[in-house]
Amino acid sequence: MIKKENLEKTSAWPFVEAKKLLRERKSIIEKKGKITLQTGYGPSGLPHIGTFGEVARTSMMVNALKHLTDLPTEIITFSDDMDGLRKVPENVPDKELLEKNLHKPLTQVPDPFKKFSSFGEHNNEMLKEFLNKFKFNYNFKSSTKLYKSGFFNSSLKVILKNHNGIMNIILPTLGKERQKTYSPFLPICPETGQVLEIPVKEINEKKLTIIFDNKGKDLESSILDGNCKLQWKVDWAMRWYALDVDFEMYGKDLIESAILSSKIIKLIGKNNPSGFAYELFLDEKGEKISKSKGNGITIDQWLEYASPESLSLYMYQNPRRAKKLYNEIVPKTVDDYLDSIEKAKNQNELQLLMNPVWHVHNSNVPKENTIMSFSMLLNLVETSNADNKELLWKFVKKYKENILEKDYPIFDNLVGYAIRYFNDIIKVKKKYKSPNSSEKRALEALIKNLDGCNDQMSPEDIQTLIYSTGKENGYAENLRDWFKLIYQVVFGDENGPRMGFFISFFGVKETKDLIINKIK
Repeated sequence: MIKKENLEKTSAWPFVEAKKLLRERKSIIEKKGKITLQTGYGPSGLPHIGTFGEVARTSMMVNALKHLTDLPTEIITFSDDMDGLRKVPENVPDKELLEKNLHKPLTQVPDPFKKFSSFGEHNNEMLKEFLNKFKFNYNFKSSTKLYKSGFFNSSLKVILKNHNGIMNIILPTLGKERQKTYSPFLPICPETGQVLEIPVKEINEKKLTIIFDNKGKDLESSILDGNCKLQWKVDWAMRWYALDVDFEMYGKDLIESAILSSKIIKLIGKNNPSGFAYELFLDEKGEKISKSKGNGITIDQWLEYASPESLSLYMYQNPRRAKKLYNEIVPKTVDDYLDSIEKAKNQNELQLLMNPVWHVHNSNVPKENTIMSFSMLLNLVETSNADNKELLWKFVKKYKENILEKDYPIFDNLVGYAIRYFNDIIKVKKKYKSPNSSEKRALEALIKNLDGCNDQMSPEDIQTLIYSTGKENGYAENLRDWFKLIYQVVFGDENGPRMGFFISFFGVKETKDLIINKIK
């Protein structure tokens, strides 16, 4: 049990938001006897890291809530799969098939991957498969099923009853032309199967039908059982209303939508959920990550090169700050993860609550000792030419005796990740420098000075020798250029490991041979 005073003092964001939720929804959740948190997914494209981020962060909130209250919690992962397909994503096969089915509900669009009954179902299954890998505890709900089963019917009646009030909320936010055609209800065309955005001519509250102007022809449609769906902002409010949602986080691009949806749910008789607006994810160019574009690093790519826990840690850090998501982010994040585990070993309870790994591991922080950083391991992959885990482990054990793979499960996984990351990402970008005559003399002086070293010397003493070699060979004024030369010649990069530690681990003779081969 965490001490109450520490729970009150901590400023870790999951606890801050959990306390805010308990404060804002106190009477409501006590009456219900549970807390409902929702995450949203638009399956118009394949699931991406932003989608995962919502579930991961909401799960961290649930972990915090379990330390603050005995009330049961539930995460609803809601798929808006009755939405019409507005454009063809760039990262799918058989684009012509999707082109022919534009504007149909996603669960009525054929699956271009030919695996499931619809494109919506395919993307839903991809999302569930991924979330299950992380052992997230969630309750998946499909918009199509809830509309067609009649689950939403009672809430749709309330929306129809408040039609005029909803129009008064929405219309001032629209341009004059859009105001003429806007309707909270979108009928599904009985002829084409498309979701239609057409104006309302007449509402019959008694029959629960709406007559729409469909290009000059009257289209009468029931609002129940999936014959109509709601426009996005109204749909979001109705979902909160019907599912009794207490909390939902969303990207900052949806803040205005959240404000309008909050006004609508209050109009129809309930309080809006507690909210949390997070900053967006960007690709390497600083552009917003898009499901349809498929830019930025994908979920599968991250998991090729690093652990699920490292991805969760990246999601934990600074959720209100825009973050770039691309391949080169991975090594730094993995090292942050390893550093956090090391720090946790000497932290008191309050400090632990501020440590990202406490939240990543649901308060059960691993005890494993760190053998080396991921960045160092990547350098070892290159210098050892290891192309499989067994060979790289043999190399590690050469310098770290008496260690067993089974005692280091985190590092054992890192060994495999490092080989894949180096071969896929780093190797193709390497640009090794050919030293000129003066640079070659300086490196040869380093080789000669290393003759006086042995593998029992401390990394600090070796580092001092490297410093003095640089000073004696033309780099006294700028030692950064000296190390830059070593990195460019040996590692094909302007940056690299702390050389004293690297040589201590890699071996003096092996390092000399490495530099000699690179000079040649």
